[in-house]
Amino acid sequence: PVRVVTGVPAPVPVVVALVGVGDVHTVVVRRQSAVSIRVDRDPQVRRRAALSVGGDTVAVFGSGIDHIYPAENRRLADEIATRGLLLSEYPMGAPGHPQNFPQRNRIISGVSVGVLVVEGAQYSGSAITAQLALEQGRDVFAVPGNITSKLSWAPNLLIKQGAKLVQSAEDVLAELSPEV
Repeated sequence: PVRVVTGVPAPVPVVVALVGVGDVHTVVVRRQSAVSIRVDRDPQVRRRAALSVGGDTVAVFGSGIDHIYPAENRRLADEIATRGLLLSEYPMGAPGHPQNFPQRNRIISGVSVGVLVVEGAQYSGSAITAQLALEQGRDVFAVPGNITSKLSWAPNLLIKQGAKLVQSAEDVLAELSPEV
């Protein structure tokens, strides 16, 4: 169960979890009036981009929400708390142990109607999150990658197994338009 939620008082309409670029914890949120899907290696850049266009972002922690890492992200976490959500199933003060992150990924897919996999190696967090999404009945989207790149393994296999191939944000929106 989620133990700590901090942020906007009303539920945020989460749409697609963006995984496989830098790390696996950014949830992209679409409001009815605007959409911005930004793929950048730095998750903080993606979060700031979403907030700058009036979108929302949800940070799902593999630690207590007071354990901000790296420390320079404290101001960003404060901004997310006022315009988005910070979620954790770990109590305040709990450090982020490696085994927490695959567990956290089930929350990422669980609060989303779909997961977009951009990159991921065979046993990556992206692959774990996509599998969890499938088990939870969520849509899985994947951006195809170079077949010689280890980081293209997960999205390419997912496409081979039936994930929706994504070449632009419109591909995701076309699939989800009745739901959002």
